[in-house]
Amino acid sequence: MTRRHVLLVSRHDYGHLNPTIELAKNFRLAGAQVTVATTVSGFSKLKSLPSLDGFSIASFSDGHDDDINAAKVPGYIHDLRRVGSESLAGLIRTFSESGNQVTLLVYTLFLPWVAMVAREVNVPSTILLIQSATCFSIYNHFCNRRDGIVVVSKDIGTSISLQLPGVPLLKWSDFPTFVLPTSPYFSDMVSVCQEHLKFLEEDPNPRVLVNTMKGLEPDSIQSIANAVVVGPLVSSSFTGDQGSYFQWLDSKPENSVIYVSYGSTAVLSRGQKEELLRGLMESCRPFLLVLRDDGEEEDEEIKELKEKIGDDGLVVGWCSQTEVLRHSAVGCFVTHCGWNSTLESMVAGVAVVACPQFADQTTNAKMVEEVWGNGVRAVVDEKMVVSREEIKRCLEVVMGGGDTAEEIKKCVENWKKVAMESVKDGDSLEINLKLFLESIS
Repeated sequence: MTRRHVLLVSRHDYGHLNPTIELAKNFRLAGAQVTVATTVSGFSKLKSLPSLDGFSIASFSDGHDDDINAAKVPGYIHDLRRVGSESLAGLIRTFSESGNQVTLLVYTLFLPWVAMVAREVNVPSTILLIQSATCFSIYNHFCNRRDGIVVVSKDIGTSISLQLPGVPLLKWSDFPTFVLPTSPYFSDMVSVCQEHLKFLEEDPNPRVLVNTMKGLEPDSIQSIANAVVVGPLVSSSFTGDQGSYFQWLDSKPENSVIYVSYGSTAVLSRGQKEELLRGLMESCRPFLLVLRDDGEEEDEEIKELKEKIGDDGLVVGWCSQTEVLRHSAVGCFVTHCGWNSTLESMVAGVAVVACPQFADQTTNAKMVEEVWGNGVRAVVDEKMVVSREEIKRCLEVVMGGGDTAEEIKKCVENWKKVAMESVKDGDSLEINLKLFLESIS
């Protein structure tokens, strides 16, 4: 039997790369040779990679090889498809000519053209959902070409709602922002979602790998044909990072620290930074805050606020999130609620204060508060800012020790147990992947 060679294709965003790399590691442990491919410009992001025999990395061009921020350029999605298709096909041919033929192509959400390349080179393919199954179900209801909401409705108003099985009524503020006409990416992303759905409908044996957990989204999983649960795709390895923030965490009592991070993409306004800092400082609880350096000169008022933070607060530009969340001192996670961060909080057993910014984060926040029960969702004011008072309110709900906090704690412990059961040796994730690989002809 020919040795399986799985080529996993991902955008260069960390939200796409991280679960792709975790899935690649699991494919390797299941016996396949694996290669992770991303854009040339994003290749530099692949710094901490597993040292596994049979694990390699590769790159393809998106037409913007020297621009790491090319995704913000108008027309980038079209360049990615046009140039990427040709470059990826060439990469696959190179593998074949060297006797290392690709036997399966795995591509992440928002790269539907990879399925077309797979058909052209006669290689089976499957999509990896790096967002929740619930979000994918929403994309289907909004974007399918038969009766999708954006197809049959010329004017999507803020009064729109959607009822999905097993999910509370979804309203405007609960939908992934990409499917709303107010998003600058609306037209492009609706087209991309429609293309995904079209390829899956045309495939006689569609395969969908879903980065979720058993029992987390049962109704949404059931709505996806041939869905294979392969999550939670969360790193379990320790990087050995011994940064000063770990020493700071070691000095704090168990479950006392508020960990705050808005991910690798969201850019906070000056007003939001101020409200966040003041809310944390006024909460009178220790906090570890990640504020990325976005390359712009910091506002003087923000500088002054940071200088007033005492020993019970620490601001860093980066940290190893999965390891911080697992530290015994961390008792709450204030997060943008990206899908990776949401799953990481469940694996670590940490309660969430959800402050969604865009994309699928709004839907994840809805599920956290109203379905999974492992946290609360912060409410924004008329300026779309979470005020200091709202931050303090949410922290009190989660960490204050009242009845709601106890209910959240029970849910957090339950999902942590589910996550641990999913990833232990011989359990669902490993079994699902091995059966999936065996099904590929």
